Amino acid sequence: MIALAAKLMPLQMQALMIQKGLGQLFVEQIEDGDLDFLEHNYLKLEISDLDLRWWISFADNQFLVSSIEQTHAVSFSGQINDLMLMMGREEDPDSLFFQRRLKIEGDTELGLYVKNLLDSLDDEQMPVLLQKALKFSAGFIAKYRN
Repeated sequence: MIALAAKLMPLQMQALMIQKGLGQLFVEQIEDGDLDFLEHNYLKLEISDLDLRWWISFADNQFLVSSIEQTHAVSFSGQINDLMLMMGREEDPDSLFFQRRLKIEGDTELGLYVKNLLDSLDDEQMPVLLQKALKFSAGFIAKYRN
């Protein structure tokens, strides 16, 4: 269902939704200056099994998200189920990385910053509906993935 919705949504709308969502998720980190490492750098985020990718940067206290290829310093890629498991806290990024289900390529230091940023995301920072949707989806995937 997620795959179908993602495929049908125009790329510019996807980028705008991701930009707004990241801004809401990382309010605390933005205020603390924890995202400065992304200024003048792009992170490529790829959902490999859906053939979707976005380039994410940060400037003027807001995320910049593009569906148009940018020169990137680091890339994160994985399949939708693994990324959902990670965001729903059913799997941690380190486990996915060492099992080669989360690929991190490029600038190692920048990749660690991004991974640590994801690890630091507190459930209470998420809107309640998003939190419940991620928990439900991740639980469903974890239960039926084999």
